Amino acid sequence: MADLEIKGLHVSVGDKEILSGIDLSLNEGEIVALMGPNGSGKSTLAYVLVGHPKYRVTKGSIHFHGKDVLAMKPHERSKIGLFLSFQYPAEVSGVTVSNFLRTAINARSSSPMKVSDFVVKLKEKMSLLKMDSKLVNRYLNEGFSGGEKKRNEILQLAMLEPKIAILDETDSGTDVDALKILGEGITAISARNKMGVLLITHYNRILEYVRPSKVYVLMHGKIVKSGGIELAQLIEKEGFDSIRVEVRA
Repeated sequence: MADLEIKGLHVSVGDKEILSGIDLSLNEGEIVALMGPNGSGKSTLAYVLVGHPKYRVTKGSIHFHGKDVLAMKPHERSKIGLFLSFQYPAEVSGVTVSNFLRTAINARSSSPMKVSDFVVKLKEKMSLLKMDSKLVNRYLNEGFSGGEKKRNEILQLAMLEPKIAILDETDSGTDVDALKILGEGITAISARNKMGVLLITHYNRILEYVRPSKVYVLMHGKIVKSGGIELAQLIEKEGFDSIRVEVRA
């Protein structure tokens, strides 16, 4: 069994089924890409993994190291090592980036991190992501550009050091330079911490910097195809229509 094992997962919102039997596995230290057109259910899967109450699991299972994830509350999923980077990071007025990060780290730990240790680690991770040191004193994501918001999400990832990171369209809203920094940062963090990554994306471009061992294609709530990096390259070249034609055949 893989470290993270999703089997036969069906998910609904109200009376509408969004996911119709997902099977997907991921090990710590492994990078897997999940691709698909808008409305295919990619973000739904991300939210279900971390316990968003809007989504109702009607069938199937999710296990992490053999533990029943669906039986856990969202904060319990975080404590066992699951992390979600949001497609649209929220702004939180009145809470600085620094205070948010230190509170999050201490909430996941049995003992508070020393302030001196926190500062050293924060400077190291911000340097990795080439972030302006002044950002830590600003309110969380308030007035941030799209690229700054996404770097801030990966800064949280670097500071919290989860076992499995679910990255929901980290490449959206970023320019070429920011994308390169984000991609190289994710790869470095994954390698250093043996962190598993489920990278959700529409495009092949971020996969130039974050190289997955496997690519899944999700359409209409089902995984319809899987393969290596060449599958992502085919999608970049021909779009998802080539997959649609093959699936219909």
